[in-house]
Amino acid sequence: MPRNKYSPELKMQVVKEALETGNASIVARRHEICPTLVGRWVRNYKKYGTFHPVKEQKDIRETSYSSREYKTVVQENEKLKKLLGEKDLEIAILRDLLKKTNPHLPIK
Repeated sequence: MPRNKYSPELKMQVVKEALETGNASIVARRHEICPTLVGRWVRNYKKYGTFHPVKEQKDIRETSYSSREYKTVVQENEKLKKLLGEKDLEIAILRDLLKKTNPHLPIK
C-alpha cells in the first residue's frame, strides 16, 4: 500500500474542520483519509501545535560528571566486569564437572 504525503495546507484544513465539527471520522470520510490519521493530526496539533510530534533529544553534555565521579564510575564498571567474568568462568567450570563422571577408585 503506497504512502500518501499530504500537504501541510490540506492537513491544516482537515484539522480545523475536525476541531470545528468535533468529529474526525466525518471529516476523514469527506476527504477520503484514514480516520486514525486525522485523529493523530488533531491530537498532535493540540499537543505540539504542529502535525508531527517533536522528538525530544537528550544532550549528553546535560549530564556532565566531574572527573573524579567519572573515574570512580569507570573503576566500578571495570571491577563489576571482572566479577562477572569470574562468575561466568566459575559457572563454566562447574558445568564441566557436572558433565564428567567420577571414575571408580581402584580397590586394593
